[in-house]
Amino acid sequence: MKKTGIMTDSHSGILNEEAERLGIKVLPMPFYIGEKVYREGVDLSRDEFYDMLRKGVDVSTSQPSPVEVLDMWKEMLKEYEEIVYIPLSSALSGSCMAAQAMANEEKFAGKVFVVDNGRVATPMHRSVLDAVEMVEKGYSGAEIKKILEETREKMIIYIGLSTLEYLKKGGRISSMTALAANVLNIKPVMGADKGVIVKLDQARGINKGLARMCAIAVKDAGDIAEKTAVIAHCNNRGRAEQVRDELLKLAPFKEIVITETAGVATVYAGDGGIVLAI
Repeated sequence: MKKTGIMTDSHSGILNEEAERLGIKVLPMPFYIGEKVYREGVDLSRDEFYDMLRKGVDVSTSQPSPVEVLDMWKEMLKEYEEIVYIPLSSALSGSCMAAQAMANEEKFAGKVFVVDNGRVATPMHRSVLDAVEMVEKGYSGAEIKKILEETREKMIIYIGLSTLEYLKKGGRISSMTALAANVLNIKPVMGADKGVIVKLDQARGINKGLARMCAIAVKDAGDIAEKTAVIAHCNNRGRAEQVRDELLKLAPFKEIVITETAGVATVYAGDGGIVLAI
């Protein structure tokens, strides 16, 4: 039997092909589209998801049933002595706290380690890769959980929005705020600190908004030379490349990676949105 297995959910942006390559398990997260429930990567492709967002269909996030989580744990424990589970931040979903409670049950205690390090989307993806690397180095599940949760304060996510429509639908802002921003062409710069989404600044027009996002991120980041920036785009790679070029004007990053949004990040960023993690 293998020592430590890694499990996450689809909010990490890890698709089946990558999961198989990494040797990890990914729990598909449910979404309500209209009144119907879909599971990302199972009943709905990413392109289909983007298409529905563009059409203005109501999309909201949900959480997996406890049975789905427990079934995956039980299957993994047939192959592994212990599991490290990295779900969506507890600040954005109740599924993390529910998993923590289940992990304390007698049959899972000491075998399932639930990580809550405030990550979502691209930083969550990075946490999974870090966990896989630590498994390869021989770290235990308890050690991996401790190390990942100690990094909770060390990363902030920045979000550049082309529209406030998706935040309005998600109940994050009022209809009046969204209308005023649209009329005045105001593009907010949002941040997610330990999983809580907050407004950091705003600018007139998407280009100025993205430039402001980059400036704030670079100022917050400190020693850039040793850091990797990850840019996730929602169906607009050209805009992601624009952000990359702006970052490189401001600072000499160790590496800049461009990827796509997934899960809750897609719902809140919306079509054309950008998520930046440093």
